[in-house]
Amino acid sequence: MPIHGPDVVLNNPAYIHDTVQIYGKVRIEEGVSVWPNVVMRAESQQIVIGRRTNIQDFTMVHVGSGSDSIIGEDCSVTHHCTIHGCTVGDACLIGINAVVADGAVIGDNCIVGQNAFVREGQKIPANSIVVGVPAAIKATRNNELPNRMNAFLYYENAIAYAQGNYRRWSEESFLQLSADEMDRLKAEIARSEGSD
Repeated sequence: MPIHGPDVVLNNPAYIHDTVQIYGKVRIEEGVSVWPNVVMRAESQQIVIGRRTNIQDFTMVHVGSGSDSIIGEDCSVTHHCTIHGCTVGDACLIGINAVVADGAVIGDNCIVGQNAFVREGQKIPANSIVVGVPAAIKATRNNELPNRMNAFLYYENAIAYAQGNYRRWSEESFLQLSADEMDRLKAEIARSEGSD
C-alpha cells in the first residue's frame, strides 16, 4: 500500500487495499476499511476517517484550500464519490458518485443520494435525505439504523478480505451474524432514544 509522507497515521484499520494511495496528513481510525483505487490527499489541512467507516472503490478524498476533510464513525462513502474539504457526521451514507464540496457539513444519520452534489458551504441537518444537483432535502428521517448496519456489513467484509476471504457475504453464518447485529443496534438505538 503506497503511503506518502510521515504524517499518515493508521490506528488499526480493518483493511486497506494495496492500490490505495495516501498522501500527506491523514488519520485512519480503528476498524476503517479503504477499498480498491481510493486516493486520499492532504497537502495542507488534514483528513480524518472515523472508526468503522468504509471508503469504497474509486473514491477521492481531498482537503479544501482552508478546510479539513473529516468523516465520522460508522459511515459508508460508496463507489466513485468525491469528498472535498468537508465534514460528514457519524452514521452517514454517501451514495454512489456523489460529490460533497468545500466547507459543506453533513449532519449525523444522513443519506446523500447517488449522483447528488452538495454545494460549497451547504449545511445539511442531521437525519436528512438529500438528492439532486444541487442537493436538496427530500425527506427527514432518522437513518442511523440502516446506515450503521451498512457500515457493519462493510466492517465484517473488510475483516474477511484481510484474511483472503472474498465471499463472506454469501456464507450462511453471515446471515445470522447480520440478524444478530440488527437486533443489537435496534436495542442500542432504542435505549439511546429513551435516555434523551
